[in-house]
Amino acid sequence: QVQLAESGGASVQAGGSLRLSCEASGPIGSGNCMGWFRQTPGKEREGVAAIYRGDRGIIPYYADSVKGRFTISQDNTNKKVMYLQMDTLKPEDTAMYYCALDRFSGCGSTWSTSRRFGFWGQGTQVTVSS
Repeated sequence: QVQLAESGGASVQAGGSLRLSCEASGPIGSGNCMGWFRQTPGKEREGVAAIYRGDRGIIPYYADSVKGRFTISQDNTNKKVMYLQMDTLKPEDTAMYYCALDRFSGCGSTWSTSRRFGFWGQGTQVTVSS
């Protein structure tokens, strides 16, 4: 059984940084897609970043709103651990952040489509104040 656990959420001031972690347990497959999504009340879950790790190497994907500020990565020694380094945070980054796993296929052009991900964590809250 796959389980995902996020950590690292906190309250920070605009311009600050945070690093979120997601640790998976169970069989995550190979050539999979792991992603970060965020959601605020009343809005749909939004894809923030995703990472493919498989026979084509490691390929990151980013939403335009975070490109250049956020960096997604996986632990060098434990592929079940994923990070989201968030720099130059803005108030509009405030949300609940979730990690997600599609263990059967790579990311590709649908990396930000939430319904393709079969496994989700419980979320970690990020609050950015101005």
